[in-house]
Amino acid sequence: MKKKYPIVLSIAGSDPSGGAGIQADIKTISAIGAYAATAITAVVDENTHSVSGIYPVPTDFVLGQIDSVITDIGADAIKIGMLHSPELIRVLAKKIQTYGVKHIVLDPVMVATSGDSLMKQGLAEALKSDLLSLATIITPNIPEAEQLLQRSILTKEDMYVAVRDLADQFSTSVLLKSGHLQGDVLTDLFYNQESKSIEELSSSRIDTKNTHGTGCTLSSAIATYLALGNSLSESVSFAKEYIYQAIRLGANYEIGKGNGPVNHFWQNNQYEK
Repeated sequence: MKKKYPIVLSIAGSDPSGGAGIQADIKTISAIGAYAATAITAVVDENTHSVSGIYPVPTDFVLGQIDSVITDIGADAIKIGMLHSPELIRVLAKKIQTYGVKHIVLDPVMVATSGDSLMKQGLAEALKSDLLSLATIITPNIPEAEQLLQRSILTKEDMYVAVRDLADQFSTSVLLKSGHLQGDVLTDLFYNQESKSIEELSSSRIDTKNTHGTGCTLSSAIATYLALGNSLSESVSFAKEYIYQAIRLGANYEIGKGNGPVNHFWQNNQYEK
């Protein structure tokens, strides 16, 4: 019997600077130990400090990439990142239901680390109506959760209410990230839809501007740990540790003039730990 790699399909945009999107996903999936396949939704003209333009891949061509991957090599998990239009969201939802892949990790990408919007009008509404409820877990940061709930999230107490509301509204597990709040300790909240429980995942804040692609990296790490056979709770915990170390061990590197990338390959011996 030939061996088989665990396979993660990333459906996301392409970042030429290599820190976010498809490029970050490939690095993360490979570093953790699975095989990365991709379907590119848009080519983004960006670097570490700004987004200059977005060139959407035609919807039919995105679906063709997904068909080509799943009908040939399959997928043990799917990570979904940047989706450029409500139309793509609607047809992608139908495609996911057709193939029935067990693990779906959805990062509702709406704003780049630079602060540039990646949203088209109606995108949040399409996510809410068509796609979020199909996910195993969604991984919004606070601005994205505010867009989905249409209200402000200013405190840890607000986060507790928000993570429950998101889980109830979309019938999915939720990892609500706390990086946009103040404080030396960051406490993300993981709501497990299966057990109806909330877990606090805390880490110290790292003083660095190298945070480009952290959301992409974290969500693809969760998908990879799921593809490797871990439970959802284990996958979230392992992914949280992976991104923490990637940020910590990438803090002293300089790539670009803005928000640099994390150190995706921190586990390799070539990097000082």
